[in-house]
Amino acid sequence: MNDVIDERSADDHRDGPADGQHGPVVTAAETARLTGGQRFWAGAAVTLTIAGVLIVLNQVFFWNPGGFTLLLNAFLYVVLACFLSQVFILVRARKSADRSRFSVPWYDAVLAVVCVATNLYFAVHAEDISLEGWDYAAPPLAVAGSFVLWLLVLEALRRTAGLVVTIIAGAFSLYPLIAEQMPIGFLQGVPFPIERAATVHALGPDSILGLPLQTAGAILIGFLVFGVVLQRTGGAEFFIDLARSVFGHARGGSAKVAVTSSASMGMMSGSAVSNVLTTGPMTIPAMKRAGYPGTYAAGIEATAATGGSITPPIMGTAAFLMVSFLGIPYSEVAQAAAAPALLYYVGVFTQVDAYAARTGMRGEPRSRLPKALATLRTGWPYLLALGALILLLVWQRDEAQAPFMAAALLLAIAVVRPRHRLGARGLLAVVVDSGRSIAEIVGIIAGVGLIVGALSMSGASLSLARELVAAVGDNVLLILIAGAVTCFVLGMGMTVSAVYVFLAIVMAPALIELGVNPVAAHLFVIYWAAASYITPPVALAAFAAAGIARSSPMATAVTAMRLGAAKYIVPFCFALNPALVAQDDVGSVLQAVGLAIVGVFAMGAAFEGYAPLVEVRMPGWARAVALAGGVALLLPETVSSMAGLVVVVALLAGLRLFGHHAGPPERRGDDAAAADAVAAAAAGSGEALQGESLRDESLPDGAGSGERREGDPEVRT
Repeated sequence: MNDVIDERSADDHRDGPADGQHGPVVTAAETARLTGGQRFWAGAAVTLTIAGVLIVLNQVFFWNPGGFTLLLNAFLYVVLACFLSQVFILVRARKSADRSRFSVPWYDAVLAVVCVATNLYFAVHAEDISLEGWDYAAPPLAVAGSFVLWLLVLEALRRTAGLVVTIIAGAFSLYPLIAEQMPIGFLQGVPFPIERAATVHALGPDSILGLPLQTAGAILIGFLVFGVVLQRTGGAEFFIDLARSVFGHARGGSAKVAVTSSASMGMMSGSAVSNVLTTGPMTIPAMKRAGYPGTYAAGIEATAATGGSITPPIMGTAAFLMVSFLGIPYSEVAQAAAAPALLYYVGVFTQVDAYAARTGMRGEPRSRLPKALATLRTGWPYLLALGALILLLVWQRDEAQAPFMAAALLLAIAVVRPRHRLGARGLLAVVVDSGRSIAEIVGIIAGVGLIVGALSMSGASLSLARELVAAVGDNVLLILIAGAVTCFVLGMGMTVSAVYVFLAIVMAPALIELGVNPVAAHLFVIYWAAASYITPPVALAAFAAAGIARSSPMATAVTAMRLGAAKYIVPFCFALNPALVAQDDVGSVLQAVGLAIVGVFAMGAAFEGYAPLVEVRMPGWARAVALAGGVALLLPETVSSMAGLVVVVALLAGLRLFGHHAGPPERRGDDAAAADAVAAAAAGSGEALQGESLRDESLPDGAGSGERREGDPEVRT
């Protein structure tokens, strides 16, 4: 579920925090190798994680043992003490540092201890902070502690989200000091002395302790824990086997398995690159053995993986932040995101199927595939847990408790079930993975809160949206284009959640003021912020996939852009037509989604030059007509969409009657040969991903550490 990547040790099974995938297992042999100091820090990390999760559970389920309860600010300070401190234990200060896991240098040890002490001091005095207004009149020790926490948050942000976003957050956090001197009128605001700015940032309710951290503490931590449990109990292997059993026999089956498994992995990972590095080593070689060129295979994997942050029921971090910014239940966000995610994957599937048909690729023999019923019989706990999560979200409408309850159900089954049974070592791995994922997300969220606090402190957040509306002259399309460009540019150097928080304050209110539906406006920002994962010049997900496929990074990115074309077009459509995000009556929603599916199918066929349903090749003029008709089908006006439907249906019928039929497919490649690779990898994904760091081995020059996207923390190994 998150928007960042990390580097793991040789025992790691995945990359990316906050996604619930396999992380480092503390094996018995490794434990024996740990020195006394390393054992201490390993124990400290585990203790902090257990304490932090217990505090969250107490807050979420209102246990309040012995009447014990925490004020909101005290709770958030404890969350920072337990998880922000782990950033300094787990994440290296410099990417060049070469240290073993839990080998903590003295300066990181000092930072971790100071972080715990500072936040616990504030937690103890939480009532005084609230009642006596310490954010504006703090005692000297609290002022000093405020400066310390300010700097600790910026350093944690640098380690977890990169230098660019840290510079931006740092500049914004200092902005109130010079707000009165800003030369541009709408950027002018209330000035603050540096001592007051520090206390407002550290002690006030709108900055470090603001909406982003409140969302993380109340909602996001539970989903991170659920993702870790789902992955640790064998969820990844189950979903890959299920995808193979359903799609493996179809033409181009290996590619369809890649799309389906990556989409399923989105339930455990909102990080595109993490998704690529987890499923890619299994699916990309299988696609290449089936006859797909390396560039195309890598493009498929990157495009499918990028959909993780927009795929319900468990989306990326930004979707959870939407809950707080809009004040709506998470179930409504997931419901709104369902149709756009469906359209995205319909577009990818259409092109994959068209390519397979055009080039004559066949699927695997059913005898080599897992049986669907047998797979479901062994994997029913995962479906039960996901079903329970969805039911709790929809009917109980308590997104804070639902993921913990679903995780507890899955853990209870895993402890007593012979297959994928979790012993003490497995439970320890769940704790370690959860702590690492939560720590990295908290590091990002707390740092991004400085931006929110600075704009709120100075009053600039109230004027920016108004000035944007005045600048575009009530032109919705113009501000959408400007917003898309801004999202993409910021996304090249910032995580999706950081881009979202910034533009949710600056851009989304302007869109809403011009009449765009609030849910559609916020989803628009998320879609375009995530587009940079497959769009040059950064395209980190595409570069990661290219490294595994050993293909050209830029060519892979261009292929991924074409495969993921819906990601660029659909956001404009649902911003103009809220029915596509379930913000209308049922009839309008069904009509809009149905027409949009036909439109995305037509565009996918146009991009590949082949129409799968009618099984004909498309000449150049037909591709242009299909593309235009597909776009028209996505427009909100009934006349345009109906005209597009007539054009597409007439075109496909004409091609069927008079066009060039593909004829019997000429076998290209051998998906059956690829089956063995996928089966072996699915059965032992740990072995498939063992060895040196995947990012070090398989990324091409310029796609790994040399071109590391800001937002990708370096984790101490």
